[in-house]
Amino acid sequence: MKKRHLLFLALAGLLALAGCGTSQSSGESITAVGSSALQPLVEAAAEQYQTDHVGVFINVQGGGTGTGLSQIQQGAVEIGNSDLFAEEKAGINAKKLVDHRVAVVGITPIANKAVGVKNLTVVQLRRLFTGEITNWKQVGGKDLPVVVVNRAQGSGTRATFERWVLGDRQPMPAQEQDSTGMVRSIVASTPGAVSYVAFSYVDSSVRALALSGVKPTDQNVTTNDWPIWSYEHMYTKGQPHGLTKQFLAYIQSAKMQQRLVSKMGYIPITAMKVTRDAKGNVIDKQGEKSNGSN
Repeated sequence: MKKRHLLFLALAGLLALAGCGTSQSSGESITAVGSSALQPLVEAAAEQYQTDHVGVFINVQGGGTGTGLSQIQQGAVEIGNSDLFAEEKAGINAKKLVDHRVAVVGITPIANKAVGVKNLTVVQLRRLFTGEITNWKQVGGKDLPVVVVNRAQGSGTRATFERWVLGDRQPMPAQEQDSTGMVRSIVASTPGAVSYVAFSYVDSSVRALALSGVKPTDQNVTTNDWPIWSYEHMYTKGQPHGLTKQFLAYIQSAKMQQRLVSKMGYIPITAMKVTRDAKGNVIDKQGEKSNGSN
C-alpha cells in the first residue's frame, strides 16, 4: 500500500509539472505585417516578449505600410503596421480598424557623403526630388549628378516625405526600393545619391541633411520644428483580444516606451509636445492649432 501511495504521488507530481508547462507554453501565435520603418521596433519588442512569455510566437514581417493596411483590412494578419493614418490610404476603410499608436518616427533626407552638402532649404530638397536640380554643384556641392532613390509606392515613409516636402508636386521618375535598409546601402555606395529614411536607419555610412539649419533630431520632432515625422501605428481589425491585445499593451507600456522605444531610435509618444491629426493639423500643449500642410 505504501509503495502504491508513493507511486500515486509521483504520478500526480509529473502531471502537475506537465500542467504547468502547458500554461507557460500556450502555443499562441500572431503575425504583424507592414511598415519597414516600424519593423525593427516591433521585432525587438516581439523578441523580448517571447523571452518573457515562453511558448508564444510573434511573426514580424515588412512589406510597407500599404501591405500592412491592406492585410489587416482583409483579416489576413492580426496586426497591420503603418506609418500613416488609415484615413490617408486610398482603399482602406478606417472605420473598421482600431489605431494603436506606439511611437513617433522622424524621417530625414540622406545623401552620399561625397556630395559635399550638409544643409539644404526645403525648396532645394523639393527640387532635387522633382528633377529640377540635377547636379549637386547647383546647391553648393561637388560636381556630381544627382541620383534620386525612392521608396516604393505604398511605402508610408515615402508618403510622409512627399507630403511634407513635395506637397502637391510630382516626384521625378527614379529607382524604387521596397526596403529601407537597401535604400541606405544604395545611397552609401552611389556617388551623388540622395533619398530619405527613418532616423533609426541613419548610420555613419550616409549623411543626414539639415533643412534651413534645423537638424533632424528627436527634440526638433517633438516641437514640430522638424516637420517630416509620423506616428507609428499598429492597426487591428476591431478591438484586439488574446495575445494581440497583450502584445500591444506590452509595447505601449511605460517600461517599453522609456527603454526600448528610445533605445531603438524612435520617439516615445509621451515625449511629444504637439499632436497631429490625419489632416495635418498640429496642436501644441497650449491647445493652439496650426495647419501643417504645404
